[in-house]
Amino acid sequence: MRLRLGRPDLAAHDHLRGLPRAAGVGAGAGPSVAWLGVSTVLVDDGESALLTDGFFSRPGLLKVGLGRLEPDQARIDEALGRAGIDRLEAVLPVHTHYDHVLDSATVAARTGAVVVGGESTTHVARGHGLPEQSVVLAHPGEPLTLGAYEVTLVEGSHCPPDRYPGEITAPVPRRARTTAYRCGEAWSTLVHHLPSGRRLMVQGSAGCIPGNLAGHAADVVYLGVGQLGLMDHAYVDRYWDETVGQVGARVAVLVHWDDFFRPVTAPLRALPYAGDDLDASVERLRLLADRDGVVLRMPDLWERCDPWGLLPDAGGAGGG
Repeated sequence: MRLRLGRPDLAAHDHLRGLPRAAGVGAGAGPSVAWLGVSTVLVDDGESALLTDGFFSRPGLLKVGLGRLEPDQARIDEALGRAGIDRLEAVLPVHTHYDHVLDSATVAARTGAVVVGGESTTHVARGHGLPEQSVVLAHPGEPLTLGAYEVTLVEGSHCPPDRYPGEITAPVPRRARTTAYRCGEAWSTLVHHLPSGRRLMVQGSAGCIPGNLAGHAADVVYLGVGQLGLMDHAYVDRYWDETVGQVGARVAVLVHWDDFFRPVTAPLRALPYAGDDLDASVERLRLLADRDGVVLRMPDLWERCDPWGLLPDAGGAGGG
């Protein structure tokens, strides 16, 4: 396969933009959802909020490759302010690579949240100084009540290649090399907003364990596509069927396609072809969405949206 230079042009995918803006809170209203880069997704009903990952430091490529990483408190505070986040019930890393978990403990400390995850997540949280009462060990498939939400973490897998595989077995200090952030447990994060009954899944990694999501449901999936463009059609089809298809979602919103080696406040750009191929991902996923009658979208950064407004029974737009 010939190596492509450069990176995808995001303007080529503008036709996938357009999530309904959140109308606000009220009796029986569901939560808003905001994408904040990579697999960081905010779910907020005005009184109770959850955040996956909370990755805002976004160190540059040279530092990731050669240096030691630590949370950038100025970037974290800037992002929290811009997103309007001042309190959270929980921060839920989708796995423990640095581009997901690096800032989770710092964000939790800033917002009064607990960090929830598997053993690897708890080692990062403790190593970053969170007190024990702010660290919650989740068990696969067992629901947790977090404010207005019931959250279930279902075991998944990371899209190959996993450059830092394995579990984290000891606390990770706040300043550590990239290699310290091994993948750990990779989750499908299922969120049920109890007051409205609305269901969402955040699939942060483009990997799955066939059959593990059987019996679970979500109307909307925020679907991680990082590295998916390097996979063959059989892999992409299986991934779609075992995530979006398995939970019966009617809306899929693509995440984890942005270049996370630059600040989240900088203009968005896609990862370069050397590391992923967003064009290939979108081309294949559009075919699958059309086949299954699923609405396919790409989110706009920072915007608080109502993805459930695209469901057919909500009078939203149909088709991929």
